[in-house]
Amino acid sequence: MIQKDDSPQLQSMTISYDGTVSMDENLRVFSTCHMDVHKFPFDTQECNISISSANHCIDEMRIIPISNSTRATQFSHQLIRTQGEWEFLHLTVSSQNFSYEERKWEMLTYAFTMKRRPLLHVINLLLPVLFFLTLDLASFFIADYRGEKLGFKVTVLLAISVLLLILNEILPSMSNKTPLIATYCIVIFALMLVSLLETILVTYLMDKDSQEKLSHGRRLGDKNDQINTKNCEEENKGQTCCRICTMSDGEKQHELLPVVEEVNNGIHSPESNVLLSILEELKKLQTALFLHLNCGKKRGNSSCWARKINKVFFIFYLITVLLFLSFIFMEWNS
Repeated sequence: MIQKDDSPQLQSMTISYDGTVSMDENLRVFSTCHMDVHKFPFDTQECNISISSANHCIDEMRIIPISNSTRATQFSHQLIRTQGEWEFLHLTVSSQNFSYEERKWEMLTYAFTMKRRPLLHVINLLLPVLFFLTLDLASFFIADYRGEKLGFKVTVLLAISVLLLILNEILPSMSNKTPLIATYCIVIFALMLVSLLETILVTYLMDKDSQEKLSHGRRLGDKNDQINTKNCEEENKGQTCCRICTMSDGEKQHELLPVVEEVNNGIHSPESNVLLSILEELKKLQTALFLHLNCGKKRGNSSCWARKINKVFFIFYLITVLLFLSFIFMEWNS
């Protein structure tokens, strides 16, 4: 679409002695060209402006450029002061003929190449997504038996969703290929989603293992109480019953902490009752500590499986992220 400039025009024409007629007229041209945004925001676009006569063929009127491509590029660099999001690279001038209805026509084509300035999109979109991915990798060092890790990953995933909405607003809708930046965000979003599912699985296994430890510890504590009570009754009444809390892992006994109880026949004071209560709590703590330290010695233990899954997934996740980032940046630079 061509629109005349609103500024005052000089209605003058110059005629030289050799018959050359010169006239200046300012025109504002709105042109639409095909854009390939596959490498957005590191894309380079090339658009054409073609000038031809609709009434006069090449025998009646010639269209000749006033300067070559080099001079036109230099003049354009001097003329363009503010380029905004785009950076003008060069301008190419070419002339060609085409035939229509057995007559030849001449057409002059100006092809200008421009490059997008990617700094704004890198700061507003690419770097934040990369930072969130780094936070997701760092979340593997958070303890699994707490709920902070799961909540942290959900928060990071929601932040990525907001950035995808921003991407939908700034990305041009017309393109033959899927933009690399869309692939970049979607793949990172999918990786973080898989990481969240893995965290849910590990948390479930840890909770299941905690419940198993608690129930097993209670059964083991009751069994030890019965054995120790029977052993103490077999000793002489005037002697002190000393017992060492032991627990079995199925193959051998492990001594954790020797606990000494003084039981005086016929004497039941409030202090002795308090000491016995403290000893009972210590036994429960010893049972839980033993089960936690001997996790790797039990087959089918949920906590051990959770740690193995977490370690293997972290290595796989890190390798996948590095390979994907290397591939995507090589595609952008190619």
